Amino acid sequence: MLESMLGKILPTQVASYETFEDPAEATLFPEEEALICDSVESRRREFTSGRYCARQAMARLGHSVPQPVLQGSRGAPVWPRSVRGSITHCRGYRAAAVGRISELASVGIDAEPNLPLPDGVLEAVALPEEQVTIKELLGDVPEVRWDKALFSAKESVYKTWYPLTRRPLEFEDAVIDFDPVGGTFSARLLSHVRSAQDFPREITGRWITGNGLVVTAIALSVASGSSVDSGL
Repeated sequence: MLESMLGKILPTQVASYETFEDPAEATLFPEEEALICDSVESRRREFTSGRYCARQAMARLGHSVPQPVLQGSRGAPVWPRSVRGSITHCRGYRAAAVGRISELASVGIDAEPNLPLPDGVLEAVALPEEQVTIKELLGDVPEVRWDKALFSAKESVYKTWYPLTRRPLEFEDAVIDFDPVGGTFSARLLSHVRSAQDFPREITGRWITGNGLVVTAIALSVASGSSVDSGL
């Protein structure tokens, strides 16, 4: 059995569900089906399994009646009013994380294969200082593909940011700093990024590797707008 990952890096008030295959029982609501009616088969599978994970996670949160999870601007999932959530999928992995709006301001998760970024991509997504740090980490801890971890962390930052601000956030808008021992990372918005009332300038997330993947997650609490400690 493959090792569970999200539960190790998310706080207890966040419910999650993950799968390493496309479940045969996964189906879509007609409204969801309409969103991917013209999509290729691989996109249909990942979308269907992602929505399956979302419903399983919401059931763990106490939402016993399955509901559609539609798609809003820039592809962001549209959750029930009482829920904050995030979905991720990559080759061999689908997952969702959700929390109650009374406890969670936002959550962002991302998973990527623990493999090198294609040539030239690191330079496109990383700030100069990040490029230096990532190359140092790759030399010190080569079993973790830190370039892919950086990409994943920035995706998690965006997925946390966008539901609260409804504004784009580019790769060069935040600088990521990893703790390679503690399994955490910080994300600091740079000074040129317009501030958002509900979003702190610096947040903390967690990362984990396993099953050939690198997975990152951020959870922001309602009370303080700060990152929620997973307690690990």
